[in-house]
Amino acid sequence: MPHLSAVRYGKDNIRVYKVHRDAEAGIQTVAEMTVRVLLEGDIGSSYTEADNSVIVTTDTMKQTTYLMAKLHPVNPPELFAAILASHFTETYAHIHSAHVKVIQHRWTRMEINGEHHPHSFLRDGAETRNAEVTSTEGHGITIRSAIAGLLVLKSTGSAFYGFVQDEYTKLQPVDDRILSTEVDCGWTWSLFGKLDDVKSGVSKFDKTWKAAREITLRIFAVDSSASVQNTMYKMCDEILAAESTIEAVDYSLPNKHYFEIDMSWHKGLKNTGSDAEVYEPQSNPNGLIQCTVKRAAT
Repeated sequence: MPHLSAVRYGKDNIRVYKVHRDAEAGIQTVAEMTVRVLLEGDIGSSYTEADNSVIVTTDTMKQTTYLMAKLHPVNPPELFAAILASHFTETYAHIHSAHVKVIQHRWTRMEINGEHHPHSFLRDGAETRNAEVTSTEGHGITIRSAIAGLLVLKSTGSAFYGFVQDEYTKLQPVDDRILSTEVDCGWTWSLFGKLDDVKSGVSKFDKTWKAAREITLRIFAVDSSASVQNTMYKMCDEILAAESTIEAVDYSLPNKHYFEIDMSWHKGLKNTGSDAEVYEPQSNPNGLIQCTVKRAAT
């Protein structure tokens, strides 16, 4: 007989914007998020027996997200996601796990005449700050923080040679190339026993996000890269060293290729090798390099 082996359901793409108005200072601060909520628990009968009595509706999830945003801080996103996930496992006895993902979109304060404007912002890129939180009854709260959509490029300082070359290999070794990628970097925290533990460690979230971003950009820029693999490992190693309560760091880096254009057909014009100046950006296919580095067991 067939049986349900796993079930979860929820609400995706919940758009939330919150403004904090400091009347005394005359400064407003904004945050915009896209939120996903997925629930697990004793809900199998809704699938097998059309029993809707166990369903916390997805509209309830949406309305709860708005209410929690009104009643609690939305920054840092790790804290808000933990508050929201814990609400569902604490409020509904038959819900045993709640998975919440928060994607925080960039709104950077404008600088006008050399000064930060009190209430005007610009979106200076597609980069997002993300938090994925699971609250599980009797287990605790797991948190993965992340940077996503951070597009970077360097025009030199990257090589790739010494790889396997056989009858299937067309790629030629290079000692200098353009390196570009869209950074997806995450770090998983040690297990939090309860929501109060998340709240007591809240200062670490912003600090570590800033450190991870700085490490990613610095190593990308200054490393004489032998490969994307080796460069990303160095990034993981430094992030683990920066915060002792991180258990693992992961990267997923697509290799965005820029190909030289042979122009020799036009009057012998040189545009390859050391003479290359004009390139053709490629959309796909692309390399995709991933790794996870865990802290050594003690």
